Amino acid sequence: MAFKQITSPHAHAAQSTSKVMQLVIWATIPGLIALTVHFGWGSLINVILATITSVIAEAVIIKLRNRPVDFYLQDYSAVVTAVLLGLALPPLVAWWVVVIGSLFSIVVAKQLYGGLGYNPFNPAMVGYVVLLISFPIQMTTWVTPLALLPEAVSHPGLLESLQIVFAGVSPADGVTGATPLDSFKYADGLLVDQIYAQDPLFSQAGIAGVGWEWVNIGFLLGGLILLGSKTFTWHGPIAMLATIALMSALFWDGGSSNSPGSPLMHLFSGASMMGAFFIMTDPVSSAVSNRGRLIYGALIGLLVYVIRAWGTYPDAVAFAVLLANFAAPFIDNYSLPRTYGHTDRRRATEKEEG
Repeated sequence: MAFKQITSPHAHAAQSTSKVMQLVIWATIPGLIALTVHFGWGSLINVILATITSVIAEAVIIKLRNRPVDFYLQDYSAVVTAVLLGLALPPLVAWWVVVIGSLFSIVVAKQLYGGLGYNPFNPAMVGYVVLLISFPIQMTTWVTPLALLPEAVSHPGLLESLQIVFAGVSPADGVTGATPLDSFKYADGLLVDQIYAQDPLFSQAGIAGVGWEWVNIGFLLGGLILLGSKTFTWHGPIAMLATIALMSALFWDGGSSNSPGSPLMHLFSGASMMGAFFIMTDPVSSAVSNRGRLIYGALIGLLVYVIRAWGTYPDAVAFAVLLANFAAPFIDNYSLPRTYGHTDRRRATEKEEG
């Protein structure tokens, strides 16, 4: 059977797929709490709507394939995909954006390839990139962090948020704005010190952007929980984050108007921590060996920085992960560990003797 078990190679203990997936879902809670506190109810609504859509879509496709629906739904992989997509989408985005992204993630990026274990690309990131390219306005309109709202303005309550999402009601003026990476990238002609002094996203932040730094800390905490449970190894996440830090340190020029930003900003803004611990660690679409995961993680970190610094999109985690998914089989081919009793490493395309 060609199914690629989720317990290998990332987990050292014999954990079932459903238990691992449930642990991943629980580990996203600190990040979800931070998103809800700083950006309102939108992310929670995204997650719930994406989960309902994804589970129904997966059940329908499995039924059409004449497979046992209950058996395949119990692995929770559709829920994990939905949660990651919902967390990545802007809060208060229209309901149809979430539904389209969820359907594309489950039906096209996962089930049309054969289901869990056969998909070559991370399903949640496929859905995200399709949405970003198709609906750039909806996908780049983020909610203003709570700390930056005027005294007379607050985030919509739960019922008002549901109205905005499902009825197309526009948020109150001043509730939406740019992300730190957006603001920094398009602050033409300003020194870094001027950006940090003039833009409240930075002037009122501790290290990397109001609200965003806490969201990244939340996902870092969840990622450390997963590392502690040995759901995956440290190689990929550390390689990705270390490469982002190294690249941003190498090209940090002291704060000129051409500076791409400091290491702290790149590590704690955007989807850096979520990408490192929850997205690139997908065992199906990533590299297999520890050596391969180091290369895989470093490649993602490099692509994230290059696209952020010199590309069109301020945040690049989804594109970087999908590009690295393309390269994962090649990385595996040249990074398999040495077979016991042999002196040389074996390529994945080579057959073992006798």
